Amino acid sequence: MAMIEKRWEVKPAMPEAARGRLARWQDEPLLQQLFWNRELRSEPQALAFVRREMPPETDPFQLAGMDAAAERVLAALDERERIAVYGDYDVDGVTATLLLLELLQAFGGDVVPYIPQRNDEGYGLHNAALEALAAEGVRLVITVDCGVRALEQAEHARGLGLDLVISDHHHVGDLLPSAVAVIDPKRADCSYPEQMLSGVGIAYKIAAGLLARRTPAQSGVSARGFLDLVALGTVADLVPLCGENRGLVHAGLEMLNAAPRPGVRALLQAARSNGRVTARTIGFQLGPRLNAAGRLGSAMDALRLLGATDLEEANQLARELELRNRERQALTREVSERALQLALEQAGEDDPFILFAEHEDFHTGLVGLAAARLCEQRNRPAVVARRKDGLITGSARSVAGFHIAEALHQCADLLDRQGGHAAAAGFTLPQQNWPLLVGRLGEIAREQLSEKDLRPTLSIDAQVRPDQLTERLAEQLDYFEPAGYGNLTPLFLWCGAQVVERRAVGKGNAHLKLKVRAENREPLDAIGFWLGDVGDKLPEKVDLVFAFEENEWQGRQHRQLNLKDVCAAA
Repeated sequence: MAMIEKRWEVKPAMPEAARGRLARWQDEPLLQQLFWNRELRSEPQALAFVRREMPPETDPFQLAGMDAAAERVLAALDERERIAVYGDYDVDGVTATLLLLELLQAFGGDVVPYIPQRNDEGYGLHNAALEALAAEGVRLVITVDCGVRALEQAEHARGLGLDLVISDHHHVGDLLPSAVAVIDPKRADCSYPEQMLSGVGIAYKIAAGLLARRTPAQSGVSARGFLDLVALGTVADLVPLCGENRGLVHAGLEMLNAAPRPGVRALLQAARSNGRVTARTIGFQLGPRLNAAGRLGSAMDALRLLGATDLEEANQLARELELRNRERQALTREVSERALQLALEQAGEDDPFILFAEHEDFHTGLVGLAAARLCEQRNRPAVVARRKDGLITGSARSVAGFHIAEALHQCADLLDRQGGHAAAAGFTLPQQNWPLLVGRLGEIAREQLSEKDLRPTLSIDAQVRPDQLTERLAEQLDYFEPAGYGNLTPLFLWCGAQVVERRAVGKGNAHLKLKVRAENREPLDAIGFWLGDVGDKLPEKVDLVFAFEENEWQGRQHRQLNLKDVCAAA
């Protein structure tokens, strides 16, 4: 399907008078512009960014609830109480669960992991699960990546004699659950400077807090030793890669490249991923395969893989996840196509501000991916849901300017449960409330989006000449890694490039491969993912929006343009 038309927006040139503030790079005007665009307006700011320096205030005990949490966990260790780490079934939840599992085991703790089945139980704390844990002798439950809205479940845990320490990073409701401690940087009374930590980022902070209070029996254990897990969960959960998150992910990527866990090594091999592990590697190769475990089976398989110490066992688990991921890809295409058809049928002649698709045949583990595809294709918030046994369970994805978790909060009276953040959320509601939810969310979206230009915007850092696309620039662009959500890869505009070769590549000819050049210069390779349908329509001269990157293939590196859009030269 053709992508929606994009709006190109070139950022204003930095004032010439301001270049003196970045005098260290006085001979690098393009680099100065990239710093300026990211509001790095002085040499100290730019150097801290380039060096990926951590912010100075990262004391875990600045997080509200951390003191009480550390005290209760250490008491449980002293009393040899059984502890459960209760996580979520996505990569963020799995890595957070494994992080605290390994840490508490290093303290000699009696600890068990629990991750609910996505398709049978759904997201979050469940009374039946708490009852099962209590029956197994658990006395303390630590949640990761879930629980901040589990008011009724927290009361049920109290009745079972379970103590709860809740750690979460999702949107906080009007009331906090009744628990020993609730750690969520989005709490109104929390003074921690970084509100956008991932679930595994908060688990890392709990680890740092515990290790600050006590040295484990197992030698050589440090909080930094878990940063590979932090990188995996943070990138996969689309947490903004700026501030503290960027420093954590950078350090974690260094670990993933220097000494990857057997499970990571096996998964890279199964994915046929060569070269350096980057945030993109996590986002497009490791993350989807780890998530496939929870979508089409049990997330415990992903936890076992990442926690494996034997390479042979890791290789077997990785091969199983690779097969499951291929199945997930095929099923996602089917669900996405059907969801788009249903959404357009429901919209009729209207151009809706939010898309809805609901069907009993949809796979619960794939509705989030289908919503993401609809959102990307139409640049509208999208809700995709499955109907089963009188309930509707759905996922929503959103665009800039529409906080989907806030919108669902305005519909709380219709919902049994909800959770999420600005860009993604999940919910469950009685089937009879579905039309009411569709109507109310539709009105909220209309109010907030009717005055906005809903074409996706490509925010372009600078127009460049082809002679600026040098090895030096490619090296400098490494300063901006790790890049991803919240810290986008620099984009450039080249006007009037000459197309000397074109062809569609990939499955179904979905992608576009070009060779482009300026007059009297060597051609450059360009790849445009999901742009395969525009190649035949292009004239000889084109304008290109692209990221400039080093591509590694079979051990060899070469520069290429990663196309984000292309059109006839103006």
